[in-house]
Amino acid sequence: MPDFKLNCPLPLQYQHIVMAHGGGGRLMQQLLGTVIRPAFNNPILDAQQDSAVLAINGTKLAFTTDSYVIKPLFFAGGDIGKLAVCGTLNDLAMSGAKPLYLSCALIIEEGLAIADLQRIMASMQQAAQQAGVQLVTGDTKVVEQGCGDGLYINTAGIGLIAEAVNISPARIQVGDHIIINSDLARHGMTIMLAREGIAFDSHLQSDCADVSGLVQTLLADGLDIHCMRDLTRGGLASGLIELACTSLHAFDIDETALPIHADVQSACEILGFDPWYIANEGCFVLFVPATQTEQALKWLHQHPLGQQACVIGEVKQTHPQGLVTLQTAMGISRVLDLLSGEQLPRIC
Repeated sequence: MPDFKLNCPLPLQYQHIVMAHGGGGRLMQQLLGTVIRPAFNNPILDAQQDSAVLAINGTKLAFTTDSYVIKPLFFAGGDIGKLAVCGTLNDLAMSGAKPLYLSCALIIEEGLAIADLQRIMASMQQAAQQAGVQLVTGDTKVVEQGCGDGLYINTAGIGLIAEAVNISPARIQVGDHIIINSDLARHGMTIMLAREGIAFDSHLQSDCADVSGLVQTLLADGLDIHCMRDLTRGGLASGLIELACTSLHAFDIDETALPIHADVQSACEILGFDPWYIANEGCFVLFVPATQTEQALKWLHQHPLGQQACVIGEVKQTHPQGLVTLQTAMGISRVLDLLSGEQLPRIC
């Protein structure tokens, strides 16, 4: 008989970083779980929230950091500066914190136009001022031409959490309703169309926005929010899967309830993208007791960033591995899983 030697064409374990390690999907979770989190193992990090919640002398603070590597630097609805400020404010908001202060670190590529940098700095200041926060410290580095795509920005933020506020994946309960505040995938598709120069008959704009004011309004009105998550890299699907796995619950999502702009849906169909996995920058989910759903929607609809808010699903049961099931428009149940690759790299 012939001596067949079978070789797997895919590596069982990556020896080098690939773009998909930063995409919010399966490879990113593997990188975090096997390389990064084990190196710094501690209970605060293990909570896996958008911000670290720190108890200091009886005061609860939220602390977060993020880096932004978007291409192009300017896009419909925003730019890398606005994105950096809003993204960090939103991470603080997802822990129920009122943002107070931000830092800003710049990695500038040689050759970037000073006028473009001034425009981005003005955009950051405007977004921070509108949120009532200050940029109080930072750093600047310059790298050789060809090594930086113009500009990378890192922002970190500190916020104050009220004593009565307790928002985390650990508080998700069976019976909670899952609410989304806005439509899906507009940011990712706006960036994709701009980057590739695709002439699409639409007026799509990124949903890049600071949602911290909306969250503070909900909390001030007494809403008992169990958990929140902003839907950036990996989109709605990845955010829900992460929460299901962390909380050990099963989520049931109604596809027909998901708000998606008609132009986004058309672009996704033409380009072959799945909107559940595409990044957003002003969209988040919140988990609330079913008894508070009606009131939550009433308050959300009164805010400009919550006018499309709707219930998209429910926490059905505990589950040892976490599970997210999508009930499709055709009546078929589809289990959502983390992407193995990267749909749209470099979008935030």
